[in-house]
Amino acid sequence: MVDALNAASPKLKTDAVRLKPTELAFSDAGRKLRVTVGSSNFDCSLAASYTCTGLDKPSTAKQPSMNLSPDKTKGAFIRDWNLWVRDIASGTETQLTTDGVKDFGYATDNAGWKQSDAAILLWSPDSKKIATFQQDQRRDGEMYLVSVTNGHPVLKTWKSPLVGDVNVTMIERVIISLDTRKIVRLKMPPDQHRGTICDDVTCRGGNSTWEDVEWSPDAKHMAFVSTSRDHKQEWLRVADATNGEVREVMQETAPKFYESGDGMVNWHYLPGSNEVLWFSERDNWGQLYLYDLSTGKLKNQITHGDGNVTQVLHVDEKNRVIYFLGVGKEAGRDPYFVHLYSVRFDGSDQKLLTPEDANHEIAFSPKFDFFTDIASTPVTPATTVVRTLTGAVEMEVAKQDISALTAAGWVPPVPITVKARDGKTDLYGFMFKPTSFDATKKYPIVNNVYPGPQTGSCGSRAFAAAHRDNQALAELGFIVVCIDGMGTNLRSKSFHEAYYGNLGDNTIPDQVAGMKELAAKYPWIDLDRAGMYGHSGGGNATAAAMFNYPDFFKVGIAESGNHDQRDYEDDWAEKWAGLLVKNADGTTNYDSQANQYIAKNLKGHLLLAHGTMDDNVPPNNTLVLVDALIKANKDFDLLMIPNAAHGYGAASQYMTRRRWDYFVRYLAGDVPPKEYELKPYAAAMSSLNSGPSEDEEATE
Repeated sequence: MVDALNAASPKLKTDAVRLKPTELAFSDAGRKLRVTVGSSNFDCSLAASYTCTGLDKPSTAKQPSMNLSPDKTKGAFIRDWNLWVRDIASGTETQLTTDGVKDFGYATDNAGWKQSDAAILLWSPDSKKIATFQQDQRRDGEMYLVSVTNGHPVLKTWKSPLVGDVNVTMIERVIISLDTRKIVRLKMPPDQHRGTICDDVTCRGGNSTWEDVEWSPDAKHMAFVSTSRDHKQEWLRVADATNGEVREVMQETAPKFYESGDGMVNWHYLPGSNEVLWFSERDNWGQLYLYDLSTGKLKNQITHGDGNVTQVLHVDEKNRVIYFLGVGKEAGRDPYFVHLYSVRFDGSDQKLLTPEDANHEIAFSPKFDFFTDIASTPVTPATTVVRTLTGAVEMEVAKQDISALTAAGWVPPVPITVKARDGKTDLYGFMFKPTSFDATKKYPIVNNVYPGPQTGSCGSRAFAAAHRDNQALAELGFIVVCIDGMGTNLRSKSFHEAYYGNLGDNTIPDQVAGMKELAAKYPWIDLDRAGMYGHSGGGNATAAAMFNYPDFFKVGIAESGNHDQRDYEDDWAEKWAGLLVKNADGTTNYDSQANQYIAKNLKGHLLLAHGTMDDNVPPNNTLVLVDALIKANKDFDLLMIPNAAHGYGAASQYMTRRRWDYFVRYLAGDVPPKEYELKPYAAAMSSLNSGPSEDEEATE
C-alpha cells in the first residue's frame, strides 16, 4: 500500500513506519479500499495490480471545513459567522442562518486555546436537521500576540476569558430544519461553553463533533447535558425539535468536579426504552447507572466494584447489553491496562472479554458482531486478533515483529511501582536506563513530569518503541523516570481529587517520594544530582519543584509552563481549582498556586522556554515568572522561540538539543558536543517529547 500511495501522491513521501491513515473503508463491493491520510483521500484497488488513485482535486482557494451529514449528501460549514450547507453532488450552497456576526456566530469553535474554522454541530439521523449553537463572545476579554518580523509585526487577537472574569463564553442552543430553513431557538437561558469531560464543547470525538448532545432516532427530540461554570453540576435535558420546549430529566452535583468518563462521553439517550444510561463517580469509581427517562429516577446501578468504566463503546439496546472499556478492575495487574467488558442493563452477567494481562485497543466491526483486539504492554510487542462478542478468538491477525528494533540495541523501559507521599498508595511509572548501563557507576536522575490533573506523566500502557525522548536522554548518562502521581486520572475519584483546589501541588510530593524510594532501592541512582523537565503543565510543575524543593532538584527545564493559572484560559483551572475567590485583603485562592510568588527560592539551574506565538499558554505566563526572578536577583536561563506555538513545530529539534545539553552540562557535569545536530528522524521523534497541553485529555 505504501508504494501505491506514494505513486499516487509523490508529495506524501511516507513509509510503513510513518504511515498513519486516519480512515479506512471498503468500497465498490469490497474491491476497493478508501484511505484517508491527513487531508488526502485515495481509492486503492485490491486487485492484483494494487494501485491507488488520489481523489482530491488541487485547488489554490481555501475550502471551508465541512461537517458531513450521515447520508454523506450534504456538508455544513461556516462562512462569515453564519452556517451554510453544500449539496455534495451539485455543489449548490445554501445559507441557513443570517444573523451571525463576529463574536456571535453559529457553530464556531473559538474558545480561548481552541481556534478552528470547523463547524461544531450534530446532524439528525435522517440528515434533515442540525443541532448547533450561536456562540456569544461579545463581552469576553481578548488576548494578543505579536509576530517576530523585520517589518511591521502582525497582531494576533482572539477572545480568551481568564479565571475570574465576569464575562465568559456562552452558547445559545438552536435546531435548524433544512427542509423549511426554520431556526428553533431552545427555550432556556444561554448555556456555559462547557463539556462533561473537558474545557470545550468538543474535544474527544473529532474536530467537529458536538459532544454531550444526542438525537432521538426519529429526530423529533434532542437530549443534551448542560455543565455549570465550575463543572460541579450537570443537567440532563430533552428538547422538542419542533417548538424548542426543554424538559429537565435529571441532574447530578459533585462536591469538586464531575466528569462523564475518561475517553468519550459515556451518558446515552435511550428513548426507545424510555431510559438514560448515566455515568457517575459517586461511589469513588466511575460506574454506569440506568435512569428512567420520564421521571429521572434511578432504576439500578449497572457496574460495581473497584476500577473505572472509561468508555462505553457500544450499547445493544435490543439485547440490553453494554460493551465498555475499563481500567483497574483486574486485581494484580497494572491499573492502567485497558480491558473490554460486557454487562447487561440490569447489572448482571458482567464479563471480561479480553483476558490477557495486557493493554487492549479495541475496534468494533460496522455491524458490531466482531471486534479487533490489539494487546500489548510497554515491554512486549502487540498481537492482533479478531474476537466474537463473547471474547472468543475468531482469527489471529498479526504479531508485531521487533527483531530489527532489538538488533539495533533497543531496550524496553522498566516498569516501576513506588509509594506516594502518604507511604501507602501505589504509584506506577517507568524507568529508562542507558543501554550501556553499568551497575557499579552512579547516575544522575531526571524526572519527566506532567502533573495533570486531566492526565499523567507516562501516557498509554500500549507498546511503543519510544516514549518521547526519555530513552534518548537516558543514553546521555542519566536514569530517567516518569511517575503518575496522585491527582492524575484513571484511578479512583479520591485519587484524582488529591490536590483539587491546589494546582501548585503538581504531584511534586509524590515525585520526590518516588525518586527517594528508587534511590534507596538502587544504589546506582545519585539522588544528589536530581533534575526535572516538563512541557506546559509539566513546565509549571518543573518550576514549582525547583522553588518548593530547591535543595532536592538541582536542574530544571520548564517549557511553555502555565505558571499562573490566572493568566490561562478560564475553564481549565476553574474546573480543577474552583472559581476565583477574592479575599478582603486583596489576596485570592489562586495566589498559592502562582510560581512567581516563590521564585525567590531558586537555588539550582533553571532553563525557561516558550514560543512567542503560543496561543494555548500565552508567553506572558513565563514572562511573569521572568520578571519575578529578575526582581529576586536570581540567575536563570531563558529561551524564547520566535513565532513558535505551543508545540514549537520546526524548532522542536533545537529545543530537544538544548534540553540534552543543559542536563549534560549542569546535572552530569560534562561538556556537551557543540551545536550537535539531530538527524531528521530523531527530530521527528523528539517532537513527541511534550506532555499534553492543558486542554488535552490523555491522548498521547
